[in-house]
Amino acid sequence: MYRNYKIVCVTPAGRRRYMQYLIPQIITSDIIDRYDIWINTVNKEDIYFFKKLSEKYPVINLVWQPDGEVNGNMTINAFYKKCIEDDCIYFKLDDDIVWMEPGLIKKMVDFRIDNPDYFLVSPLVINNALCTYILEVKGLIKLRGYMDASASHSILWRSGTFASSLHDWFIRQWLLTGKYADLHCGKFEIGMTRFSINAILWFGSQMKAFGGIIPDNPGDDEEFLSCIYPASTGKCNCVNGDAIVSHFAFFTQRRQLDRESVLERYGKYLHMVWNNDDELKSAGRFIQETMMEIEAERERIQEMDIPYVEAVHVKRRKSFVEIRENLLMSILPAKIYNHRQESRAERKNRKLIIM
Repeated sequence: MYRNYKIVCVTPAGRRRYMQYLIPQIITSDIIDRYDIWINTVNKEDIYFFKKLSEKYPVINLVWQPDGEVNGNMTINAFYKKCIEDDCIYFKLDDDIVWMEPGLIKKMVDFRIDNPDYFLVSPLVINNALCTYILEVKGLIKLRGYMDASASHSILWRSGTFASSLHDWFIRQWLLTGKYADLHCGKFEIGMTRFSINAILWFGSQMKAFGGIIPDNPGDDEEFLSCIYPASTGKCNCVNGDAIVSHFAFFTQRRQLDRESVLERYGKYLHMVWNNDDELKSAGRFIQETMMEIEAERERIQEMDIPYVEAVHVKRRKSFVEIRENLLMSILPAKIYNHRQESRAERKNRKLIIM
């Protein structure tokens, strides 16, 4: 308990290649009562990874998909029904949150408690379109040309080239120099608009008001939680610009970032920092040992039983954007795919970040 609230972190899981960096930052927090890992995958190697960690660290609790169905983002909605405890604060972190500033969890929980009227609160997220917009209008980042506030912005959300430049800007200028606190920029209220819910906190009692049930229309947890529900109840959301996390990639960006080893740059930095903290160093070492065990025991792990049907496909109507982007990603070389995401104006100025 912290300030009379139970504190529960949750992560829709997931991919161990990202969570090897996230998990140590969560389980070493001294205010966390429980870390719920939502098992939303049929990848046996990832499931084995989570099981090994839950056996080692009692704070980790594995939560299986309530309906026994797994189909990527479309089966995440059911997990929210388990996040409605009274006197409980939930902090959802996407599995590819790769860095959090020290003390971030406590800082965000304090912000959540001290600002009870908002429905969702979020830290400032590096690689989140609306958070990049905040940095832009506050003069903390200079872009070649004005980029408007849109959660699905063609550059700020979609472009792998931009995301690569953004991460490079953050790592070189703010992370490695230890000056990231200079990006702190205060509180920003958000109303009647969608934003990417990479890292959000809510009160269990507020989620309980609708049973944690995401309606089939639109069937999209992000649209409903960030926009529809708060708008329909007269609430707004808020970004705490004085707390920072870094989000690796949206699906349209991942291919480019992997080509440029951006994830590995964060990993190298984290392990360097963790070497100065016995608890983080120990957690990081155990995770690396588990990763190596999985590589060595792949055939044995594939014999493991899991409580899901190997492949469950939930019928849904994909958006035109998703169909188009998935098709183009599958048939175009990465260089051409990322080039076509930039407007003609941006192609004239290949460096999208110049500060």
